[in-house]
Amino acid sequence: MIHRHPRTPHRDLYAAAAAVLLVTAAVLVGRHLQDTRHTLFVHWPPLFAEWDPHIGPGTPAALLLAAAGVAYGPALATRLPWRALTWVSWAASAAWIVSLALIDGWHDGIASRLTTGNEYLQVIGRFHDIPATLRGFDDHILGGVPGNWPAHVAGHPPAATVTFVLLDRIGLGGGGWAGMWCVVLGASASAAVLVALRVLADERLARRAAPFLVLAPAAVWMGASADAYFAAVAAWALACLALALTRRSLPWAGASGLLFGLTCYLSYGLVLVALIGIAVLVLTRTDLRARPALLVAFLAGLAVVPVVFGLLGFNWWTAYHLLVTRYYQGVGGTRPYGYWIWANLACTAVITGPATVASLPRTAGHLTHRDDRPAARLALIVCAALAALLIADLSGMSKAETERIWLPFAVWLLPACAFLPRPRLWLAAQVVLALLINHLLLTGW
Repeated sequence: MIHRHPRTPHRDLYAAAAAVLLVTAAVLVGRHLQDTRHTLFVHWPPLFAEWDPHIGPGTPAALLLAAAGVAYGPALATRLPWRALTWVSWAASAAWIVSLALIDGWHDGIASRLTTGNEYLQVIGRFHDIPATLRGFDDHILGGVPGNWPAHVAGHPPAATVTFVLLDRIGLGGGGWAGMWCVVLGASASAAVLVALRVLADERLARRAAPFLVLAPAAVWMGASADAYFAAVAAWALACLALALTRRSLPWAGASGLLFGLTCYLSYGLVLVALIGIAVLVLTRTDLRARPALLVAFLAGLAVVPVVFGLLGFNWWTAYHLLVTRYYQGVGGTRPYGYWIWANLACTAVITGPATVASLPRTAGHLTHRDDRPAARLALIVCAALAALLIADLSGMSKAETERIWLPFAVWLLPACAFLPRPRLWLAAQVVLALLINHLLLTGW
């Protein structure tokens, strides 16, 4: 039984109100800084977006899905067979992401997102010889060098770009295929989190979290953002780790290690996902002690991607240090740390929504009081994700655009909504926020 305090409904509202004030302050202060100093390089701070009220072909579907999700989502999450729930969550999440993206139309919402000047598809032609390109990858990271990589290519290890190169090689080239790859895989993150929650906490809490995982405002940025793909890989790495330890399965442990390795070669900052992995280990330490060979299988899987890229000539550590230099050569060196250190948190409040913020005091209560073991276990996972996000924030390497960059952490904050009473009310707040963002703003990166 989830422990409830008589005053918690008011505490929920106070937390949500504090988030509203934080976002409002970030908007007002950000507009002032951008208008007077021009140092933020975003037009609608704290979000990387343009003010552009509009409707589009996705509007009817988004409204219908929002209404249906609020009306029937919590009940379906309770009644569906577990296996069906995971598949339905994946499909519904994909539908929600696509419908929101199509508010901007197919071209602007999906097909052209990964083809702009800073994106991965700009360099497909330079990867005719993948090993040779990887050997010289570091030579093109810094700004000002001949043939330097576009921002997103330089800002990530090459597994991100190689993914789209391989899609092109098998005949799935172009922005439409690349965009849908990110949408479909990104949507699977909701299923991955559900799988992990069921074995780490309990099925009841996982079912309560399911509608919030599907209808998150983060879906606005999961539409054809490569960070949605990264979030899914990281989520499945953690889900496989949870399955490996609770089932004491060597194949699941190997798969988890393989996906963790890939995660680190998709985005440097996702090394911090290891903090959530540590929380998983803490919760399953008895299983690990019973079968230590699981750690060997995990490490064997973890070595695969680094060894392959190392043999092909790419040095992760060298590239990361070059990226830090490149970051401060560009707008990252101009954007004020003093603003973004807290405005990034306002971005997080937007992508996770008022329901998530409202649930955080309850999460802290379950973690400290440990009155309900499944709830305390879920609280530990959420707190680990929050800790990873805060470390990313303090690093200063994510000033702005964190509404997409931090998607891999955000999907692990959303399960805190399982602690909330009146789920339909909070779900309504979530979907209204997502609809307002996508109809009033033109988001980009």
